[in-house]
Amino acid sequence: MSRTARRTTDTDTRVALLVFDGVKLLDVAGPSEVFGESRRYTVALCSPDGADVRTSIGVRLAVDARADRIGPVDTLLVPGSDAFPAAPTPPDVLTALRGLAPGARRIASVCTGAFVLAEAGLLDGRRATTHWRHTATLAHRYPRITVEPDAIHVGDGRVFSSAGVSAGIDLALALVEQDHGAEHARDIARSLVVFMRRPGGQSQFSVPSRTAEPRGHPLRAVLDRIAADPAADHSATALAAVAGTSTRHLTRLFHEALGTTPGRYVELVRLEAAQALIVAGHTVTSAAARSGLGSDETLRRVFLRHLNVSPTAYRNRFAASDAVSWTP
Repeated sequence: MSRTARRTTDTDTRVALLVFDGVKLLDVAGPSEVFGESRRYTVALCSPDGADVRTSIGVRLAVDARADRIGPVDTLLVPGSDAFPAAPTPPDVLTALRGLAPGARRIASVCTGAFVLAEAGLLDGRRATTHWRHTATLAHRYPRITVEPDAIHVGDGRVFSSAGVSAGIDLALALVEQDHGAEHARDIARSLVVFMRRPGGQSQFSVPSRTAEPRGHPLRAVLDRIAADPAADHSATALAAVAGTSTRHLTRLFHEALGTTPGRYVELVRLEAAQALIVAGHTVTSAAARSGLGSDETLRRVFLRHLNVSPTAYRNRFAASDAVSWTP
């Protein structure tokens, strides 16, 4: 979908969520709150047979209509379930989706709802994501999909997908922004007290959370020190002192536990800090200094090496009002 497709009227637009027994409650509630808070959408729940459903935590959801009687749908959302990665999608859910999809302007999944879109063939030849625990399964089971394992949300044409649970809120905000502009989406984010700018192309997890070692591991104090202050002195000598070991043994520990070197790990943490600073509005010079990367040139080299994009291009992509990453 092109950016020129943004809606300019304030007319109510129907958002339908296809729900079923075992659906994740937050996958339903998060996006529903975003669209409901906007007051420019009507939100309705439908199920394959029109019956109320019970969520994965046992809470019962009242359904507005049977899927084939929900009426015109602008945005169709398919939330996830813990069952989808391991078990086939129920036939009635697939039938309901296939009946609704052709008439919807856009279709989106939350978390493992991507498996339902994939089974229906809606992700064939497209980029997509899902919860980080299941990206490998999605890619293996559906080889025609280009799975982006770290992305928070991805859009390709009229089909969107998002990562686990709270990422559905990020995607809903991005879709609202696409329809009604950045200021309206920011107002909703402020009202809901959520972070507005978690760009779709950002990683689902920070470097420290992806590499955390069990408590008591010799590197635990070192990793905590780096995460607490990326810009501090994290030379091999300084980190070896924190670990109480030699620089040679420190390098061996990093290789054995994390498959990388101390220097590369520090660089990745500093890169992540710089990304957050740039998205928050800092200049390239300020981001370089505050992240510990030092100079503009070093920051540029690190961005190009790991992200294949310059800091300026990254800022233009993520710090501007382009809150959702999609391909026309």
